[in-house]
This record gives sequence, structure tokens and C-alpha cells, in this order.
Amino acid sequence: MYYIVILALVALYLYGIRTFNYWKKRGVKNDPPIAFVGNNLNQFIQKTSMATMAEETYLKYPEEKVVGFFRGTRPELIIRDPDIMKRILVTDFNNFYSRGLMPNTQVIEPLMQNLFFADGDLWKLIRQRFSLAFSTGKIKAMFSFITERAEKLQLLADEVAKLDSYDVRELMARYTTDFIGACGFGINMDTLNDNNSEFRKLGRRIFIRTPRDATRGALKFIFPNICKHLHFLASELEDSMNYLVKSVLNQRNYEPSGQNDFIDLMLELRKKGKIVGESLEEKNPDGTPKTVELDLSDSLLIAQVFVFFGAGFETSSTASSHTLHQLAFNQGYQRKVQAEIDIVLKKYNNKITYEAINEMKCLEKAFYESLRMYPPVAFLMRKSASQYTIPEIDLIIDKNVTVVIPIRAIFNDAKYFEDPSKFNPDRFTSSKDMKNSVFIPFGDGPRACVAARLGYMQSMAGLAAILHKFDVETTPETILKPKSDPTGIVSENFIGGLPLKLRKRTNCT
Repeated sequence: MYYIVILALVALYLYGIRTFNYWKKRGVKNDPPIAFVGNNLNQFIQKTSMATMAEETYLKYPEEKVVGFFRGTRPELIIRDPDIMKRILVTDFNNFYSRGLMPNTQVIEPLMQNLFFADGDLWKLIRQRFSLAFSTGKIKAMFSFITERAEKLQLLADEVAKLDSYDVRELMARYTTDFIGACGFGINMDTLNDNNSEFRKLGRRIFIRTPRDATRGALKFIFPNICKHLHFLASELEDSMNYLVKSVLNQRNYEPSGQNDFIDLMLELRKKGKIVGESLEEKNPDGTPKTVELDLSDSLLIAQVFVFFGAGFETSSTASSHTLHQLAFNQGYQRKVQAEIDIVLKKYNNKITYEAINEMKCLEKAFYESLRMYPPVAFLMRKSASQYTIPEIDLIIDKNVTVVIPIRAIFNDAKYFEDPSKFNPDRFTSSKDMKNSVFIPFGDGPRACVAARLGYMQSMAGLAAILHKFDVETTPETILKPKSDPTGIVSENFIGGLPLKLRKRTNCT
């Protein structure tokens, strides 16, 4: 019996290190991994976020184009070279169409079958149809929601200005949650007036990683087949989102209501019938893509609303609040932005309109510079669909190997951005500077953020609303370089928030 136990432990250990020669055999440098957890222990135990793990690996090997990494026993490749980055995201996208965020692709929990997490044909068919939902015309039609919430934000900011300090991350989250409620569900969530609203609580819970969540996430990565039926998301999230969306669908009798919100758009898209397209994954005998189709079921519709709700408020609120944070430390540029906002809004009767936002070029530069310094989605992942050779370094990787692009590390690398720790919006001299192959805050290629324009407009409108009426200043609690929340998975947040002082402007119109 004793020997059986020893043999079992040895076998278990060997299983836990079975892949750890993968990068050594290919001549790729990597930190020594630990059995079962690889190089990812600190992320599994929530001491470091996924983005920070990638960033730390990037910084350790400044002379390498790629660096090996093990998430559990799964080999991954950290990309340090912009040419390889562009090849993966754009040029050879057909081999890297999957994000690789799901450890097991055969069993995917319902809410994860959304545009962000979905892979392969499911992703392609959803994206094919949903791109229509975020056209310029649709965003213009939604803009009245943004205008109304921006005006309510100014009223809340009047109350906040009476305080010595307030977390602007929370302020902007209340604004974006309220907008997503109206724009997504046609519901007055009233999170701007009630910080403890049920919708704000739901929004917070999506991005809070409890020990339960961390344990399940680690088990799914370490034992992807054994733990394939474990859910990343807590049951209360699934129950709340199902109840919320089905309530709205029932109220509308599953028919568009004419409100131009996201659920209306989903119902309009569903009325078009099955989504039909060419497969990414399956081929006919002659090598041509098979034709595949998809029904937009209630479950799939709810999953899309879930990601619209979560991503819509989280990334925009982080980006806009960090912009205010940086402007509080850079009063000269804040004055420049406010002067521009005053001039532009005067032309539009002090109304925050779609056209007015498009004229605010100084504010736009400040927003993009803040995104450069602290992108809310700080890394990108892609998974190889087949064996692939990276020509720049003649490296062969196998099917299902995940590559990680640590964009926050790249955005803050002096090799690409001079004096990267300095807030310098004027480094962007044109829109081309904001959309190049190195600076990609919304991703790049066919899997770039489908709602980037809507998120941009929502963030810019919120910033314009605050800065038109208020100055933002630092307080004794304000930290120049706030620390990332170590529990972050997809998006990044700040430990302790972003406390600032809002002061009513006396010279604004």
C-alpha cells in the first residue's frame, strides 16, 4: 500500500510537469515553472492580475522577441515584438481567430457564449450579425441616451463637489452603468442617484473576484477536462442576468419596441432569421469552407447583453476616470481641454451632441494618452488553430498554443513611446498616431472591439460633462501612479479607487 501511494504521488507530480520542456526544446527563454501552476501561481492566488503577470514577464527579458510562459501546465508565448504582434492579430488572423480564454472549448457556460469569449464559428457568426448593431447610424440613434446621462452626471457632480474627496472611478461607473441600463435595456437604472442600486451592485459583482471565483478559475486552467463543468461565473450573476433580460423580453413580447436600445437591436437582428456564413473551422472535401448557420436563441441573446452590460460600463468608466486622474495632475492641459470644450459646446447651445464630441480634439488626445498609460484591457490573447511558424524568429508552435500580447507593457515601453511615464497628449499629432500598429487600445484586426466607437463616445461625453462644469484636483489621498487590482482578469481596475476633488468652475457658460 505504501508503494502504491508513492507511485501515485510520483505519477501525479509527473502529470503536473509534463509540458514544462516545451519552450526549452524550442530555444525560448522562460522562468522556471512550478508543478501544476506553471509560472502563474501569483495570479491563481490573486496576488497579481493576468495583465501584470504578462507585463512582468515582458520586462524581465528586454532582448527577446518572445518569452515562454506556463499558465498551469498550458504553454503560452508572451509576444514582445510589434511585427509579430501585427502578424498574429491581422496578417495571419485565420490561424489566430480564437482568444483562448476558455480552458475547455467543448463545454462553455451559457453567459460565456458571448462575442468577447466565443471562439471559432460561434464567434464569427455572432460578429457577422452584431457588427450591424454598432454602425455609425446606430450609434447616432443611441446618442440621446448618452446626452441625457451626461446631463444627470453633472447634477450628481454638483453634490460630489461639496465633498473634500470622491472616488471618480465610482462616479464614472455610476454614469456608465446608468447609460448601459438605458441604452442596453431601456430601463432607468438610476445608478447616478442611488449608489447602492441593484444594477450597480450587479455591475460590481461581475468584476469582483472572490476566493470562490479564483479557486474555480485555477482549477479550470489546471484540470481543464476534469473541471470543464465548473462555472467561472457565480450562479447569482447568471440568475440575475437571465431574470433581467427575460423580464424585458416578456414586456416587449419578444418584438422590437422602437426604443433603439441594445435589446431592440438584438430582436431586430433575430428577426432576420438564421445567421449563415462560411466556417472558420470546417472544410469541404475540396478545401473550401463549409457553410454553417446559427439561431440567435434566448440563451445566446442573453449572453450578448451580459457582455454589453459588463464591458460597456467597466472599460469606459476606468478609461474616463483615469483621464480625469491624469488631468488633475496636469492642470495646464486641463485648462486647454476646458477651453476647447467651452468653445465647442457654445456652438451647440451647451448641449453634448454627437457632432460636438467629434470636434473635441484636445480632449480626444488626453483620452488616448490616458489609454496609452493605463489601458483597461491590458493584454490580448490568441490561440493557434494549427501548427504555425513565426517567420521573424523561425519558431514553430503547435496547435492550441496561446499567445499573449501585453499591450500595457508595450504602451509604456520607451522603445515605442518617448518618456512613457509622462502624461503628454501632444505626442498624438493626428488620428493616425492614435491608430497605428503599436498603439491598439481597442485591439486590432477582425477581433478588435466591435463597440469601440460607442465606448469612445460614451467616455468622451462623460469627460466633457464633468470638465465643462468642474475642475478636477488632487487630494492628500490621490496617488500619481495607482496600483492595479491584483484580482483583475480581463479588465484592470485600481486599488483604492481614484480619489479626486471636484470644484465648481466659476467661468464656464
